[in-house]
Parts: sequence; structure tokens; C-alpha cells
Amino acid sequence: MIHADTLQAKRHDLADALDVNELYQQKGWTDGLPIVPPTEERVLECLAAVNLASGEVIGVEAVRQRPITAEKVAINAVMAGCLPTYMPVVVAVLRAMCDEDFNLHGSTASTGGSAQFIVVNGPIRTALGMNATHNALGNASRANATIGRAIRLLLINVLECIPGQLDRSTLGHPGKFTFCIAEDEEDSAWLPLARERGVAAGQSGVTVMACESPHQIMNEWTKDPEELAETFAAEIRHNMLTYSIWAGNYAIVIPKQLRELFIAAGWQKHDIREYIFRAARVVRRDWATVGKNNIAERGKGPDQEFLALRSPDDLLVVAAGGPAGGFGAVIPPWLGTWSHAVTRPV
Repeated sequence: MIHADTLQAKRHDLADALDVNELYQQKGWTDGLPIVPPTEERVLECLAAVNLASGEVIGVEAVRQRPITAEKVAINAVMAGCLPTYMPVVVAVLRAMCDEDFNLHGSTASTGGSAQFIVVNGPIRTALGMNATHNALGNASRANATIGRAIRLLLINVLECIPGQLDRSTLGHPGKFTFCIAEDEEDSAWLPLARERGVAAGQSGVTVMACESPHQIMNEWTKDPEELAETFAAEIRHNMLTYSIWAGNYAIVIPKQLRELFIAAGWQKHDIREYIFRAARVVRRDWATVGKNNIAERGKGPDQEFLALRSPDDLLVVAAGGPAGGFGAVIPPWLGTWSHAVTRPV
């Protein structure tokens, strides 16, 4: 059993939740939204849910050698509104983000303003009541919202990723409040993302990718799988021209209406990845079409080719979204291979 006297955080004796929120706002310990007061009882319940001692290190931010202890994770999870049962997912996400491949420091400090796109797979999705369908990238589930928010609060309070200080985001995007979804495994014939990336069948997993804001696409005028895939590829090419050419992980989210058209045509996730790998590329002269003549005139000539993906496996294909509408989403990487998507079991 974990006892209250093992907690190291400073105590504050305040009258009520309103006073707690005022103190946290004044101290800059929140994301601007109200928080749940992290009482000793609530923090201890979260630690017990993952059987971790308060001082146990979940991970280390490698550049500044900042340890992230279980107590700090639990405090920020409570503040975000998490239930104790959400803690295994929060811990798994943080362990993935502390992987060297993720580049936690660079992706959270950059002027590019990236967020963490979190995809949850496996039985824990349904156990926690996570949303994978209607409004999948928006507000529809306490678990989705608070798990993603717990990560943001921890970045602020433990790693000091404060806007204007370590966080140098020029614009940022709304995903920096929370950006966590579940994959729709029940209504999809495709292999779940975590399974594709090495998590065993029947086990839960999380995938985390440093990303820019999602771009919504629509194609309701065809049943041809190549034409549908081309719409996603066109948006990726557009991102390469208007934002960044650097190849790396992209994610695409495919809701049921488009997903069923792909499946009816016999396409699996790997077919989509292969098509987009071939189609999502630009040549240097294309920059002249978006006001970047200086780029178009440099390098190895106007026909120099740039790829969005180093290989088909760079593309994360996620089944999620409501049942109606020919919509999808492209989620671009923060900065090419400066950060890689990481998958971990829960």
C-alpha cells in the first residue's frame, strides 16, 4: 500500500475547489482551463491503479535529464480529470514519449508548435469508454479528453513546457489541449494500428506521434480506391508545399464510409500505404505554385523529387470516425524524421 507520507509534493491548505483553481491559475500550473484539485487521496488512488511507488521514475527527458516520477504523473492526471483506471494509458504514453526516437525535448520546444497525437488500441479502449466513432477528433469522451490533457499538464508542470518560455510555438494548435483517440476496431476489418506495430494480439497499446494540426478531406464522388487514396495523397502533397518537405510519419484517419469503400475493393491498410508512398511526392518546381519561387530555383534543378514518406511504413493508417460522410483526415508530422512515432504496450 502507498501511504500519503510517501508523497513529496508540497501541500497547500485551501478552502475549496474554487480557491484551488485560482491558485493554480495564478501559478501557471494549468492550461488555462479549470482543474480537479489533486488531493492526497486522489493521487494515491491513481498510484495504486498502476502499482507504482510515488518516487518511481516513469521516464527521463533526455536533453535536460528531467526525471518524470509516478507521483508527478498521478498529480497531473488528477488535475486533468482522469479516473484512476486511466493511469495505465497515461503511463504508457509517457514511456513512449521518453523513447529517444520520439525526441520529446525538440518536439515540445520547437517554434513549429507540435502536439502529441495519441492512438489507443486493444481491450482497454472499451474498458475505459474511449470514443472511436462520432466526432473522433473532438469532444466525445472523458477518457479521450483527460488522458490527452494529462500529458499536456505534465509537460507544463514537470518539464516547464510553458508558452513563451521553453515552448516556443509560433502558433500551436488546439491539439495542444488534448489529442487522444481510440481506433474503431469493432467496426473495421483492418488490423489495428498497435498490432501492425508489434503489440501482441489481445494486448492493449498506445502509439504517439508528434504532429501538426489535422487537415480534413472529403471525397463523396467515387468508389474507386485509388481515387480515394489520391485525395489523401493530394492533401499530403499540399502540406509538403505549404509547410514542410521533410519525409517522416504521417497519419491518416479513415471513418466508416470511406473505409467500407476501401474494404469492398479488397484494400487493406498496406494497400493504402503503398499507394500513398508512390503518390505523395513533389518536385522542386512545384513550389513556384505556392509562392515559394526562391525554393523552386535552388537545389538540383526543377525536377528534383521529394518524398513524403521514407517507406510505406511511415504512414499510420487509423480506422476512426462516425459512420456517415465521405470524410477523412491527414495529420502531418512535426518535422520529418526529427521525431518518430513510437508504440508501446499498456
